Amino acid sequence: MDEAAAAPRRPARPAAARPSSGRATGRATLGSLAQSAGVAASTVSRALRGDARISTEVRARITALATEAGYTPNILARTLVLGRSGLIGLVLGPVENPFYAELLQQAVRLAADRGCRLLLLHAGPGPIEDATTEALLQYRVDGCLVSSAELSSRAAAICAANNVPLVMINRVAREHGSAVSCDNRAGAELLATLLLEAGHRRLAVVTGNAATSTGRERTEGFCQFVAAAGGDMPLLVTGGASHAAGFAAGQRIAAMPAAERPDAVFAVADILAMGVIDALREAGLAVPGDVSVVGMDGISLADRPPYRLTTVVQPLQAMVARGLDLLLAGIEQGAVAAPQERVLLRGTLRLGASARLPESGLPLTGSPAAALPAAE
Repeated sequence: MDEAAAAPRRPARPAAARPSSGRATGRATLGSLAQSAGVAASTVSRALRGDARISTEVRARITALATEAGYTPNILARTLVLGRSGLIGLVLGPVENPFYAELLQQAVRLAADRGCRLLLLHAGPGPIEDATTEALLQYRVDGCLVSSAELSSRAAAICAANNVPLVMINRVAREHGSAVSCDNRAGAELLATLLLEAGHRRLAVVTGNAATSTGRERTEGFCQFVAAAGGDMPLLVTGGASHAAGFAAGQRIAAMPAAERPDAVFAVADILAMGVIDALREAGLAVPGDVSVVGMDGISLADRPPYRLTTVVQPLQAMVARGLDLLLAGIEQGAVAAPQERVLLRGTLRLGASARLPESGLPLTGSPAAALPAAE
């Protein structure tokens, strides 16, 4: 017989006992808190939500236990039980435009104030893709804020069929959902009034994305106001939604003969106006000495040197707050049952150093009733 095989086996050594910390090593749950507190799990859930039906003493004891155990709610479990995730999807515009970075900052803060969290589903130009629409359903978002995108009929139908409410911010809803935006036409009219009363006569508009309601409304509002005031139809210069697009438009304006070149430019977004100013100055033209430039949005970057842009400031905080409130109402009532609204909020004029101003004072409102004075 083999000696190795015949050797007696040594008894196994008992494992060393690990020191106990006195706390469970697993993740705290409603069940473990309920066991520690000697109450039902539903009581723990209500107590942590601040439900007044639970006594103050019990709420305080359960809150203390939850804090000690490091308890955090299980969002997936809550979604299964309540049918809501507390998540709001956000479809954001191109991050190259500082306006959308400022909108994101406001949305995160204001959503948190309302007990919600944002899930960024899309960032960039162009239409909402099918994958983005599917993500709305896969991540069980309760609703969605859309700040800059083209919502296809299919995407709108999918959201409506699955009871997912939508609210557009800075856009107009075409098929499904409510919308909150600045009064783009009123803002454009105010800027037209400012330029006309300052004596400008050769006007131009650097346009935005033709597929978005914001750029269209601003362009139409400006041009219609000038026409109603008896002015010549403004020159339309193709722009876009970026500094580069504004710079290219500014180069085309700078290359025009001096007798034909516009003496004032309305860029439908501040980021475009900044590009226009850079191109004009690079070409040796003075702003506002040779050409006045105004914009619309009110981004903080445009208020700094070297731009000091005259613009209409969108009430961004109020827009996002109203949009979230409409969305939460839609979540509570159901996407189909909730009324669909369009809310327009007025912007405010911010005077900078990029445009010549009227000598007679500032316009209070845009009104084309009075005939234009003769140009000097």
